[in-house]
Amino acid sequence: MLGATLAAGESAEAQSAGTGSWQPGRHAQDDWLDQVPGRHRFVFDTTSPAGFGAALLYANNFFLANQAGYGLGNAEAAVVIVARHNSTQFAYTDAIWAKYGTAIARGADFDDPKTKQRPVINVYNAPGYGALLPSLGTTLDALIKRGVHFAVCQMATRRIAGVIAEATGGAADAVYTELAANLIPNSHMVPAGIVALNRAQERGYTFAQGG
Repeated sequence: MLGATLAAGESAEAQSAGTGSWQPGRHAQDDWLDQVPGRHRFVFDTTSPAGFGAALLYANNFFLANQAGYGLGNAEAAVVIVARHNSTQFAYTDAIWAKYGTAIARGADFDDPKTKQRPVINVYNAPGYGALLPSLGTTLDALIKRGVHFAVCQMATRRIAGVIAEATGGAADAVYTELAANLIPNSHMVPAGIVALNRAQERGYTFAQGG
């Protein structure tokens, strides 16, 4: 009877210890998340053109509200925007949009709201769009100056490279290399956007859905 009691007690203790000692795995590829300065951590998930624009607006509001309500500067907020699925292309520079805009916008069925044509610039980094975009005038450059970082989905980038290669007759691997070399500042190519979202939350980032 005593043996059974001890065995039961040991089992319960082991289960309790196992539950209490869980810690998320750490990988060197994700250490950049801890290098973004700021005591208040926020990660935005985006999967569509509209969602990406909304995340730019919300991220800017986060900075403004922290400044107005708490007297906190930009360096107090660590903000990461995940660009995956059909928002990934907005982490590419104007040079990529000028060269491949028609191909990369087709997959997301996205047109420049000014020209009503496929974009030849990254519209989320262009002035003068205002209410035509969900960002309401908040540009990538403005947020980059505040210290925002971007997690760019490698899986989506490879898919986009394949679409471009098919449209242009190029080699998908070469196009991928070109895309990866032309990311907006403060960008980090991650194995998958959904993985970066998980890793950010495991490192203390609060989650918000851009769309």
